[in-house]
Amino acid sequence: MTERSGSTVDIRIARVTPANSALVTALRLAPEQMDFVASNAASLREAKSDRDARPRAIMAGDSVVGFLMYEAPRDDDEARIYRFMIDRAWQGRGYGKAALRQVLHEIGALGHISHVSICYEPGNDAARRLYRAAGFVEEGLDEDGEMIADLVLPAAAGNR
Repeated sequence: MTERSGSTVDIRIARVTPANSALVTALRLAPEQMDFVASNAASLREAKSDRDARPRAIMAGDSVVGFLMYEAPRDDDEARIYRFMIDRAWQGRGYGKAALRQVLHEIGALGHISHVSICYEPGNDAARRLYRAAGFVEEGLDEDGEMIADLVLPAAAGNR
């Protein structure tokens, strides 16, 4: 689905299961990125107690290359992506862009979501570029000092 040195690689998101959770927790960021996102192990622990959390492994072929987590409560028209990372060994290959496209498709297919928000550290320029290119619009900082950006989903754009 995305380019990798001229070849095509199948990027998809998959549920985190007992079979792939160890691979998800083994993913690592570059040292300078460590403060940008909570650890995957902490995120998976959080998901066990949050019924709205939807943890997903980012897959390139048969390899787990990243992790994301979002929530899309049935009683809300907003979904929130609050974890998103690509392992340091797999960065720079377009996997983040492809995974973002996949999760936005999954969220849109739920049928009750009209917009998606995402938060990220203001100093994370790669995240800012990725989300801006996908159409997210920055709205300002939250109470924790993270940038909040929002995307109106295409199907919902005509309803506003």
